[in-house]
Amino acid sequence: MTLTQQPTITTEHFVLRPLRTSDAGLIELYTSDDRVARMTNNIAHPLPPGATEALLMRANDPKREQDIWAIDMTHKGGPDLIGLIMLNRLDESQSEVTGWVAPAFWNTGAASQAVHNLIENNPLGNKAIFASVFQDNPVSAKVLISAGFDYIGDAETFSVARSANVPTWTYLRKLN
Repeated sequence: MTLTQQPTITTEHFVLRPLRTSDAGLIELYTSDDRVARMTNNIAHPLPPGATEALLMRANDPKREQDIWAIDMTHKGGPDLIGLIMLNRLDESQSEVTGWVAPAFWNTGAASQAVHNLIENNPLGNKAIFASVFQDNPVSAKVLISAGFDYIGDAETFSVARSANVPTWTYLRKLN
């Protein structure tokens, strides 16, 4: 199945846009930071060679299973990229939202605004969006709750950076 062009979502504070090759340097810089990698399940630390290039190739694949947006603040005089937000396609009309924000932009509201804007625009026409966060990351849980997600249970997932299973909280947001 070939997908349509990934939309750009313009907000007051930033633009959520498809990734481009020029994002490689900042993606690599930010994901090489242990503080970012340890709060995700799929970013290795140290970051292996070629990981960023592989991400960019997956993001631009017409048969991709995940849409990845750069959180871009250039229209407000900020950096090209402060983080990524992703929708992973699940079963019919459902996705899982994941992402990260660079530590320099933690506690600025950027993650909350990105999730809110992605939900508001619902670019994949989802009926439901899932999310999970590590239980030692309550700030991310607050981001989801503020975006209208409901807690639905505990689970665990393997974290590549931690090389261990990590307890998670799972959330669901039903959409119209």
